[in-house]
Amino acid sequence: MKIGVLALQGAVTEHIRSVERAGAEGLAVKQVEQLDELDGLILPGGESTTIGKLMRKYGFMQPIWDFAAKGKPVFGTCAGLIVMAERISGQEEAHLELMDMTVSRNAFGRQRESFETDLPVKGIDETVRAVFIRAPLIESVGEQVEVLSTYKGEIVTARQGNLLACSYHPELTDDYRLHSYFVDMAQSYKQSLQNQ
Repeated sequence: MKIGVLALQGAVTEHIRSVERAGAEGLAVKQVEQLDELDGLILPGGESTTIGKLMRKYGFMQPIWDFAAKGKPVFGTCAGLIVMAERISGQEEAHLELMDMTVSRNAFGRQRESFETDLPVKGIDETVRAVFIRAPLIESVGEQVEVLSTYKGEIVTARQGNLLACSYHPELTDDYRLHSYFVDMAQSYKQSLQNQ
C-alpha cells in the first residue's frame, strides 16, 4: 500500500510517519506523475489559499480530480479539508470541489485558541486524539456525506465514499488510528479492483 502526502506545503513528514505506523508506505508527492503509483492521497494542513495556488501552478488540480474520480481515496486534514470542499463560506473561491460540504475557515479561532481533545469517531473503537490549530469547521454537508464526528455540536470529521476530511491535525499526535482508517479505505479500493 502506497499512500502519498501532497508535499507543496504543510506537515508532510508527520503524515508520512503516521501512515508508516499504520502499516503502509508513505511518500512525499511533489510531481503529478507520482499520483499514478499511489493507492491513496493525503492533502495536509497548511494554508488553504497557498495550497490551492500551488496546486494550480504545478498542474495538480485535474490529476487529483481524476485520482478521486477513479475511486482512489483522498484524505484532507485541516487546510486539506478546505481544499476538498465544494463551498467555502464568505467570498473565497473553492479549490478542488470534491466533497459536498460548506466549510468555514479559522472557525475555531486564531493560533492561541488552539487546543487538543479526545474525539469519538464513527468506525474507530476508542476516541481519537485531535489537535485543533486555527481549525476550519464543516458548516453543512450534502446527503451523500456521512458525519463521523462532532465537537460541541459542530461537524469536524466527515466521509463521502472514497473521500475523508477532518478539521484537525491527526498527524501531530502518536495516535495513528485515523490514518489506519484511511489505509483501510485504500485497501478496500485495491481489493475492489482485484474483484472486478
